Parts: sequence; C-alpha cells; structure tokens
Amino acid sequence: MAEGLLGAALFVLAMVAIGLARVLRGPTDADRVMAVQLLGTGGVAVLLLVAAATATPAVVDVALVVALVAVFASAAFAAGAAGDGDGAVEGE
Repeated sequence: MAEGLLGAALFVLAMVAIGLARVLRGPTDADRVMAVQLLGTGGVAVLLLVAAATATPAVVDVALVVALVAVFASAAFAAGAAGDGDGAVEGE
C-alpha cells in the first residue's frame, strides 16, 4: 500500500515539475500565478500522499501550511492586479 502511495506521489511530483515550465516562460503574469497555484496544489498532494504512506502526521501540518501560503499568494496577486497600477497605497 505504501509503495503505491509513494508511486502516486512521485507521479504528481513529476507532473508539477512539468508545470514549472509555465512559470518560467508564461506569457502573462496571470499564467505564472496559475502555474504557481498548480505547484502549491501539487505540493500539498505530494505531502499528503507521503504522510499517508509513512504514517507521519507532522507532514499533514506542513501540507496545511503550504495550502495557506498558496491561498495568500493568490489573494495578494488578485489584490495587486485589481489596483490602479501606480504602486501607491490607498489613502496616501
């Protein structure tokens, strides 16, 4: 059972590595952010599969932190994209 989970984790990790190409050569910032979201989601999946395969509950906590960081990164990009682009903080 553990070998199957580790094999699935390796497969997901390989697919995420292929998605890294979009981060490096994405034509727009939105493409790059979506690819980074893929990296975060794939990273969480790999961590959860490894946690289940090795029966290490601490890895689940790391996966939750990675998921939160991915959400905050996405929200920060959306907030930056919605701004007027002059770099000034509202109210200054």
